[in-house]
Amino acid sequence: MGKIKNVGIVSYGSQIPKFRIKINDIAAAWGKNADEIINSLGVLEKTVPASDEDTITLAVNASTIAFNNFKGILDIGAIYTGSESHPYAVKSTSSIIGEALGIGNKYTAGDLEFACKAGSTSIQIIAGMIGSGLIKYGLAIGSDTAQSRPADALEFTAAAAATAFILGSDEKQIIAKLLYTSSFTSDTPDFWRRELQSYPKHAGRFTGEPAYFKHTSSAIKNILEESKMKIEDFNHVVLHMPNAAFPKRMAKLLAITNEQLKAGFVVPNLGNSYSACSLTGFSSILDIAKPGEKVLMCSYGSGSGSDAFIWEITENIKTYNQSKPLALQIEDKVYVDYQKYINNLRKIKLS
Repeated sequence: MGKIKNVGIVSYGSQIPKFRIKINDIAAAWGKNADEIINSLGVLEKTVPASDEDTITLAVNASTIAFNNFKGILDIGAIYTGSESHPYAVKSTSSIIGEALGIGNKYTAGDLEFACKAGSTSIQIIAGMIGSGLIKYGLAIGSDTAQSRPADALEFTAAAAATAFILGSDEKQIIAKLLYTSSFTSDTPDFWRRELQSYPKHAGRFTGEPAYFKHTSSAIKNILEESKMKIEDFNHVVLHMPNAAFPKRMAKLLAITNEQLKAGFVVPNLGNSYSACSLTGFSSILDIAKPGEKVLMCSYGSGSGSDAFIWEITENIKTYNQSKPLALQIEDKVYVDYQKYINNLRKIKLS
């Protein structure tokens, strides 16, 4: 893919559920050793959607934050929503979001699926449409209320969140300029869910080496070669975070420092929000970013693929007003027990 010209983020917003469940409580429900699980995954608690808080609800709320933060008139020409928990098998998520936002009808829309990288793919599509001159502004969203089979290893991390980016081309508005993007894709079936199946299946340890690590490292190596940049050139790095262990190990392999990971490393307190995961980590970085800083972002989606991005923070970040910072949302929480957690997820599936 390579170098991008005159495209960047003009506004953004993230929405996470207020409810949380501690990993200790999930482990206790199944008679498992909580300390071993926490030490292995590095996740302490995760978000729990309310019974009426599905993928669309989270996406609308995240997008509303992005709209409210923007100073000016938006002419949204496209909405693309990435998720693996779209409420409808046949009905557009993105069109419902557009209606809720009241943007009119003169826009194109699509719903994307590619496991946990569907959100980052929506960024690439919107960026391409803006760069080609087809649209002025576009809305790229990653949103999920991830579910897993009870007692499965995924249950300890599968979470919920949404992040929305409004992209445009006006240099006076761009707060994070997209410099490069690159992808690495293969048919590596480490995680899947057939139509009408309630829960996904995964290949256990196979999800590591030939899947997450190979695709993430390959996408990053590709983009570094294309941009002629090095890992040390970046102030911040955000990777897909299926747990805390995988990105930390990936960081060691690529000589990414803890300081570079710190600002976007939200998984210990949020869990893995699938399509929203790497986008939400980047949102956390934008909340504290300074002009001139460079950010390397890389998603991962099972099946399998990774999208890598290089962003440069502009002077416009100084006057950008983030009305709902992620850090404040993380602190604003209410813990639920295991039964309420299960009941909420069941109600979402049946609604």
